Amino acid sequence: MYERMLAGDPYIADDPRLVELSTAAALVTEQYNATSVTEPALRRRLLSQLLGSLGEEVVIRPPFHVDYGRFISIGDRTFANFGLMVLDVAPVRIGADVQIGTNVQLLTPTHPLEPGPRRDKWEGAAPITIADNVWLGGGVIVGPGVTIGENTVVGAGAVVTRDLPANVVAVGMPARPVKDLPADPDGGWSRMAVEG
Repeated sequence: MYERMLAGDPYIADDPRLVELSTAAALVTEQYNATSVTEPALRRRLLSQLLGSLGEEVVIRPPFHVDYGRFISIGDRTFANFGLMVLDVAPVRIGADVQIGTNVQLLTPTHPLEPGPRRDKWEGAAPITIADNVWLGGGVIVGPGVTIGENTVVGAGAVVTRDLPANVVAVGMPARPVKDLPADPDGGWSRMAVEG
């Protein structure tokens, strides 16, 4: 079942290796979530132990929750506010300079629509990719198989069920682009109530 999960095939999460990996991740996240704001070096060490890849100057404010951790990669200077949940049954790639609001959920798992296989605990997953310089507002939910393009802003409370292109503002349930973002060569900025 472990190999099936890694291959992206349907699987049942009762493989002893999966239980071991999940338990190890839960123990590290318990430690991480108990750290003090005055312990940045300890937080960095625990995140490095937990995650598959961790860029420089990454900040994740506890509480932080994962399935396995090892299937998550995070680029340089990314910031995640309180309450990030990443269910990394499939790979989750978060780029550099990403801003993640409070209580964001990145959810790779899927379950069968058919009642029999679902009752028998079969599941699957599809990867999530968040490109560089994306801003996810508070409470955003990103579903399995979604890619969000570079510089895109996703408004608070949006549910992202399909890919979003680069350089747009997207809102709603399901999230859809409502505005193109102009090129910004001079570093200027405009305000938008995304965080909520």
